[in-house]
Amino acid sequence: MRALLSVYDKTGIVELARRLHGLEVDLISSGGTAAVIADAGIPVTDVADITGFPAMLGHRVVTLHPRIHGGILADRRDVAHLRDLEAHNLDLIDIVVGNLYPFASAPSVDLIDIGGPTLLRAAAKNHEYVTVLVDPADYQPVLDELAKGATTAGLRHRLARKAFAHTAAYDAAIAAWFNDTNPSPSSPLPDTLHLSMERAQDLRYGENPHQAGARYRRCGTSSWWDAVVQHSGLDLSYLNIFDADAAWSLVHDLGNRPACAIIKHANPCGAAVADDLATAYSRAYACDERSAFGGIVACNRIVDEATVEAMEAGAQADLIIAPGYERGTIDRLKAKRRNTRILTAPLPGSGGLLVRQLSDGYLVQEGYRFARDPSEWEVVTDRQPTAEEQADAEVAWRVCGHVTSNAIVLAKDGVAWGVGAGQQNRVESSELAAQKADGRAKGGACASDAFFPFPDGIDAAALAGVAVVIQPGGSVNDEAVIEAADRHGLAMIFTGERQFRH
Repeated sequence: MRALLSVYDKTGIVELARRLHGLEVDLISSGGTAAVIADAGIPVTDVADITGFPAMLGHRVVTLHPRIHGGILADRRDVAHLRDLEAHNLDLIDIVVGNLYPFASAPSVDLIDIGGPTLLRAAAKNHEYVTVLVDPADYQPVLDELAKGATTAGLRHRLARKAFAHTAAYDAAIAAWFNDTNPSPSSPLPDTLHLSMERAQDLRYGENPHQAGARYRRCGTSSWWDAVVQHSGLDLSYLNIFDADAAWSLVHDLGNRPACAIIKHANPCGAAVADDLATAYSRAYACDERSAFGGIVACNRIVDEATVEAMEAGAQADLIIAPGYERGTIDRLKAKRRNTRILTAPLPGSGGLLVRQLSDGYLVQEGYRFARDPSEWEVVTDRQPTAEEQADAEVAWRVCGHVTSNAIVLAKDGVAWGVGAGQQNRVESSELAAQKADGRAKGGACASDAFFPFPDGIDAAALAGVAVVIQPGGSVNDEAVIEAADRHGLAMIFTGERQFRH
């Protein structure tokens, strides 16, 4: 029995080679892998001694040779194959161990491996006879079976699938790099999209308990979710992560002041900025105390004793996510909120493409972002907003960008007192936001994620008592809408960008 070993990740390779040698498996290798094995005192034959050719072209050509690939690809039941092996004096290779450079970590043409993927694909194709290994975690199961005589068909099949997934992820990273270095001249989106994902975390269940759920990440990369630490509570479910991701993104979009956001079903039911975190939480909770029960609480500062005290006076949360916790605060939260999931998280990720599945196909778009700086906004009414109104408008606009369309947000003194989400028309969203604000946004701001198509939306904002309206603008009825704002004595800001979220 012979094994070819050629790996980038050398975790466990010496022990694997030692164990294979102990099982009387002849070892073949080259380059760095051969040196590591030889330095450990384990007999190993260089690939060049098999092929009769040294590594050449800067190591671009090493294993690409019939004496290697003939031994891997031969169908051992095919008489013609066996005759070819005998005629050309080719020996069989029974085990191939290899893994590829993580291309995405430092992409370049020189790091596009040809021989490595070819070896793995050849071995995986012929998995009926050949055992292929790409993951050090699989070394021990293979050794266990070899100790009994041979690997089983079931294990070889599973390892072959893993090998093809490994090379697919590698090729996907290369294709993505080509997209980035030479984008399509006709679109900011790539001509083709190659998603290669690996399961990173099994979840308690999906959207509902009868659905399985898991979190995936792009192969060969890490997600900020990988660095999340869960301190207490039940295992995470699909919606826990979905809503926590929304909350964490929103709270970091609210600026540099201490901030808190409370999310329910992917929409904020409360959000606030303040001079300290405890006040921010208390105000966010006060926005909609009934909806806050069972919600997701996100804080952009380390949770201190004062914030824990405020949380103890609030409703039970399903999950709390923050950058950290003062000593003793986690134990205090666990004592009063036994089932609450308490998470420590790094800064959220950004960028990338957003992919959404259709019934048959996919929608792809660039990531959500606020494209225009407030300095680019335009006041279109006779009355200019005061500095306080401008600040309220910015908070309302930031929160509004995280609300399901049609979205209306009423804010005052850094607090989103009223949120109207997901209604089929903008007036009803305005009425819902006003109902939730209950007069607390008087003198503040009203934000709309898209333009007001008719003056009735401005009438609803004025009825809620706000002093400034912020919206994208761009309606054919802008003139009538501006006239309505002037009639009510409101200031109105056009941002020039829409923030739909569906």
